[in-house]
Amino acid sequence: MATYNKFYAFVEALAEGKHNFQTNTLKVYLSNATPDAAADAVKADLAEIAPGNGYTAGGNVATVTSSAQTGGLYKLVLADPATWTASGGPIGPFRYIVLYNDTSANDDLIAWYDFGSTLTVGAGDSFTVDFDPTTGVLTIQ
Repeated sequence: MATYNKFYAFVEALAEGKHNFQTNTLKVYLSNATPDAAADAVKADLAEIAPGNGYTAGGNVATVTSSAQTGGLYKLVLADPATWTASGGPIGPFRYIVLYNDTSANDDLIAWYDFGSTLTVGAGDSFTVDFDPTTGVLTIQ
C-alpha cells in the first residue's frame, strides 16, 4: 500500500485560499524523483516521468466526489483517475503518485503517495490509482 505524505507548502496555500476543492481541477501525475516535503511547492519543483506509451504529460484528472465536513472534520474524497494502460512500450519507472491543483496558477502541489519501490507498467498492462472512497484522500480537523 502506498503511503500518503503532504507537501508543507500545501498547508500555507490552503490557509491563503489557493485551493477550493469544490471547484478546482485536481490531477495526479507519476514521478520517479524523490519529493522534498519542505522544499517542493509547485509542479515544476518535482519532475514528472516522460510522456508516452499511454502516459500523458500532466497526468489524469482526479474528480472530487465529496468535499464536506461533519462535526468539524473535513474530508476530501476523490474518484479514481482514469487508468493508464501501457501501449507500445512501458510506462515508468515511477515510485510516486503526486496530487496537485491544476487550477492554481503555479500548479500547487498537495500531496504524494510513496509506493516504497520503483514500479514499471509493462506494455499491455494497466495501472490505476485507487483512492479510498471511505477514508478519503485527506482530512482536516
